[in-house]
Amino acid sequence: MSLSNLAIAKTDDLPIRHRGDVHSGKVRSVYWLSEEDSARIIEERGYDVSPGTELAVMVISDRISAYEIIWQGEDGLQGVPGKGASLNATALHWFNEFEKAGLAGNHILDSPHPLVWIVQKAQPVMVEGIARQYITGSMWRGYEQGDRSICGIDLPEGLKNGQKLDELLITPSTKGVLTGIAGVPEKDDVNVSRDQILENYEAFAFKSPEDVMRYEKLLSEGISIISDQALKAGQLLVDTKFEFGYIPNASGDGYSMIYIDEVGTLDSSRYWDASSYADGKVVENSKEMFRKFLCDSVPEADVLLNKERMEERELLGQNFKVPVDAMMAISELYNNTAEQLTGKPLPKVSNAREEILEALMPFGIVR
Repeated sequence: MSLSNLAIAKTDDLPIRHRGDVHSGKVRSVYWLSEEDSARIIEERGYDVSPGTELAVMVISDRISAYEIIWQGEDGLQGVPGKGASLNATALHWFNEFEKAGLAGNHILDSPHPLVWIVQKAQPVMVEGIARQYITGSMWRGYEQGDRSICGIDLPEGLKNGQKLDELLITPSTKGVLTGIAGVPEKDDVNVSRDQILENYEAFAFKSPEDVMRYEKLLSEGISIISDQALKAGQLLVDTKFEFGYIPNASGDGYSMIYIDEVGTLDSSRYWDASSYADGKVVENSKEMFRKFLCDSVPEADVLLNKERMEERELLGQNFKVPVDAMMAISELYNNTAEQLTGKPLPKVSNAREEILEALMPFGIVR
């Protein structure tokens, strides 16, 4: 098998009947279904959703992004083999654990293939719920440069890189470009404080100030579940990102806040090897390993770290090809860690495009 067939990178051109444009993000492509197909599938499958709910087919790829760039490998390897299946399996595991614990539901209604979700449309909250249990990464870089406040939270003196924090820190950032909010730059992914969110909750798409506290509760409770289970698997949850949205209740009497996007994956979270940390050494078991590889491999790491150098970064992303052995090392990390976290072997994907379409045939939307 050629390297180009080991990973699926292009997922926005599948013959799936849909309306509008296919939305293709960093790793997933979303096909929104027509009202007619949505209503028919809801009835056929017995999904417990509000009448008129819009459905989408969400297809995950094996692409890998870092520093806002999608990276490609040498010799035609366009992604990380098995990465998509590992992300979906991990996120599904945590979503199911949250539901079992009575926290909240999520946007996934079905998973007919390891690379496919059937999801319901949610009104997204325009906040990325980032939470940190250790100081590292961008937080450490700011602290090292003298910053003693993050998202309006004061930090003590004397913290060390990699140190466990005394308490969970919720350090939200904007989801998309928000306008007209005092003190919030009109840019994507900028840090905001809790007070800014509370004072402008409607601009952040919360339905009430109480829902701001609800998202914080769902964030901290979800992280507690992941942390406890991950530790049993020999992993420390260092920091993570959750996203939330609203769906109308199936009964039609209001809205519920749910988890959306993905949770607890190696893309959205940072894990460290617990035994190594106990011995005073940090071993990355998430996408941070890939970020570190990039910083060590490119001519100038500042191009990756400095948002003022985006044009140079984009050019670097076009020209720099990741060695095959590095891509395969990332593949092994994602697959092994996902199996440790979920306690199950990962499903194998041999011919992604063919398998995806076969799995969707019963839904009556393959052209």
